Amino acid sequence: MATAKGGEKLALRKPVFVKVDQLKPGTTGHTLTVKVVSASPVPARARGGGGVPAFAVGSRPARIAECLVGDETAAIVFTARNEQVDLLKPGSALILRNARIDMFKGSMRLSVDKWGRVEVTEPANFTVKEDNNLSLVEYELVNVAE
Repeated sequence: MATAKGGEKLALRKPVFVKVDQLKPGTTGHTLTVKVVSASPVPARARGGGGVPAFAVGSRPARIAECLVGDETAAIVFTARNEQVDLLKPGSALILRNARIDMFKGSMRLSVDKWGRVEVTEPANFTVKEDNNLSLVEYELVNVAE
């Protein structure tokens, strides 16, 4: 339990669950329940760059998988790293806490860094709306002159 300077207990905020179709580029701090549709590992050689990858754990390279996840409103590609890869099995339901939207080649990717959590939960009773894949929408950065 978190405590303030005076020793009194702080009230923890209740998480506000959002739906996948509410996600926008560059946003963080999302809590959502999703179902895994598919998962495919990304080979180390496909990530490019020489030497030790940025997400290396010790001396071994990081494991990365791209997984299609979603809920009844939409789907999005989730980038799983290291131990997260083991949790993302097709058909499993997950709660993603403190998730963020990263941009990769102009499209949105959902990820959870070291400040968030990926939790397996009881099976979800919804069907993923795969025909509304937010990662297929391409965004372009436009500078607005003031």
